[in-house]
Amino acid sequence: MDLKLNRLPAIRLVLLLLLCGIALGSGKAEAQQAKPGADRAKVWIIPVQGDIGPSLTAFVRREARKALSQGAEYLVFEIDTFGGRVDSALQITSFIMSVKNAKTVAWVHNSEASMGVSWSAGALIALSCAEIYMAPGTSMGAAAPVTVGAGGTTEATGEKTVAAVRSQMAALAERNGHPTGIALAMVDLDVELWEVLVDGEPKALTLNDVERLEKDGASKVERLQIISAPGKLLSLTAGEALRYGLASGLAENREILLASLGVQGSVTEGKPGAADGLVSLLTSGPVQVILILLGLVMIFLEINTPGFGVPGVTAIIAFLLVFGSGALLGRVGSLEIILFIIGIALLAIEIFVTPGFGFMGISGIILIGLSLVFSMQDFVIPRFEWEWTLLGRNALVVFVGLIAAVCGIAAIALFGPKTKLFDRLMLKTAITATAGQDESPTSLNYETLIGKIGIASTTLRPSGFVEIDGEVFDADANGAFIDQGRGVKVTQVRGNRVIVRLV
Repeated sequence: MDLKLNRLPAIRLVLLLLLCGIALGSGKAEAQQAKPGADRAKVWIIPVQGDIGPSLTAFVRREARKALSQGAEYLVFEIDTFGGRVDSALQITSFIMSVKNAKTVAWVHNSEASMGVSWSAGALIALSCAEIYMAPGTSMGAAAPVTVGAGGTTEATGEKTVAAVRSQMAALAERNGHPTGIALAMVDLDVELWEVLVDGEPKALTLNDVERLEKDGASKVERLQIISAPGKLLSLTAGEALRYGLASGLAENREILLASLGVQGSVTEGKPGAADGLVSLLTSGPVQVILILLGLVMIFLEINTPGFGVPGVTAIIAFLLVFGSGALLGRVGSLEIILFIIGIALLAIEIFVTPGFGFMGISGIILIGLSLVFSMQDFVIPRFEWEWTLLGRNALVVFVGLIAAVCGIAAIALFGPKTKLFDRLMLKTAITATAGQDESPTSLNYETLIGKIGIASTTLRPSGFVEIDGEVFDADANGAFIDQGRGVKVTQVRGNRVIVRLV
């Protein structure tokens, strides 16, 4: 009995050790079992939705950089788009291809609020990702570049643009292991794509690749059907994309997507904010035209108004919005600012120094126009056809803005002095004394000045000052320009402002 009693503590110790071993072993087994998908990976979902343009490019770049800075291991680009601008899509694909510290995944999703498509530029972005997943009922393809014709209809671009996009699509597919033939058939109408069995495995290959394999004889090739005939662009459903190896899997929702990736962990979704919508609005063509018109007209009013007031502040705000929105999209640098400042300086010299309107003024307008055009694009000299198209579009926006501004300035010069609105912007106090003299306001009846002859003390553009009977008055040339020193005659009086014409 004593021996048994002495053995009890030892037995308890052994049992305790066994239980600890079992616990440690089970914990290790659970850790090993959870390791493939439970390293608590950080997943960042970045929506690529709506029209693909400069503002979306800036959003994708910003969100991706933010995700990478916070240690994201998976960047999931949630694609739902009919397409958009080629240059913006290429910028997004270049950025995605540059990501090294995270796995990039394209997911063409489907929901009540989505369209369930990844067409045109959307397909280009999807191919730039390492893996592609699609929700049932979605489609991808039709990536041929198009341009908007004169009547507002879409037209096919030239062979040079198609060739450039085709080579880029093929390069993206080749780099990420996607079927190259599918990428080519989505862009090029001349590509004939076949479904074939290569050693019993279904594949989508171009006719050239099929004939090469048949000629080589190393693999058993069996033609099944034409997927995309010449003259048609390829679009694939989710099931077809999975069958031909374009999609890595089908994922109806995010939970299934993460499970397919073998990922568990925190999920963060980036969403465009109000600032992104504002930048998109400010960089649109109509708004850019309005800002250019407003800025130039306000500069004209400021030049013709003594001191610095509302017109000058409005002009500064207008051009800050033009260049500021471009800067947020990474399209404005020192070149655009320098050209704009030099252009304004040349215009000022033309107005205040040189008589008439000649080389200085024209050069100033050209430099201002160039600075505005360059602020709308991220290149100076076009290299590709779509860059020439974009340059033409930007030049048209600036040209319309400049022409509208010229018309507005002409209307103000001709009819502004006759309206009370612009009359309020002009200096109302007449200069009635020179330096060192009494500056008290004159009690002169302005109506008595009608018909009197004087001289222009300053250049009237069309506002300025005239001297009549030894006194200086605020004057307006009624839309005309009168050089300093010319004789003038008062034709009418409006408040304390005299209206004059050349003698």
